[in-house]
Amino acid sequence: MTVRSDDTPTLQKRRYGAITLATMAGLAVGLAGVYGIVGFGRNAADPECLSAIKTAQRLAPLARGEVAAAVVARDPHLLPALSFQDATGARETLADWHGRAVLLNLWATWCVPCRKEMPALDALQAKLGGPDFEVVSVNIDTRDPDKPKAWLKDVGISRLTYYADPNAKIFQELKAVGKAIGMPTTLLVDPSGCEIATLAGPAEWASDDAVKFVQAVIAKGQVE
Repeated sequence: MTVRSDDTPTLQKRRYGAITLATMAGLAVGLAGVYGIVGFGRNAADPECLSAIKTAQRLAPLARGEVAAAVVARDPHLLPALSFQDATGARETLADWHGRAVLLNLWATWCVPCRKEMPALDALQAKLGGPDFEVVSVNIDTRDPDKPKAWLKDVGISRLTYYADPNAKIFQELKAVGKAIGMPTTLLVDPSGCEIATLAGPAEWASDDAVKFVQAVIAKGQVE
């Protein structure tokens, strides 16, 4: 077949387009191999968190009502090596809770929504706290370390153990991995230390919806 001279630019454009598409596809495959990208933007779960995938699947239908804003992880990952202090100033790390489910909550006295949800967190600890679960509420006030302790006492928060990070480093570490965008910040963590769900903002943690949500992650799978 004879190709007319006026068709040549069109054919060249088609060939160039095909080459460009092939190059882009090859680059995408290469990036997927290097960075472990699955489904363009989804990272595979950490090996330690493979069992947490089933937990997350069980949890997803329970993100409703008072905890409808919770985002359940599709590919659970281990959290960073978060550290903070207890009431005596002794260093604690999230790894100290290995084997227990944790509701990790960051709060501050300058955060009005944080203060409003604190009684509900206290009530949740009263309902579910024990060898399989704890609400670990970490204060991140950077000034006047006695202020948050005094505030908790004044409003009658008695079930929560006091933890603090006066440098607010824990917030920055969670922000760096996309798990903290404001206050309060709450993460539900399984007994292996894998993040199962996150919630930005306050929630009524003592409600039936929240209790069932948390129970789905507790070590013994106490789901009503």
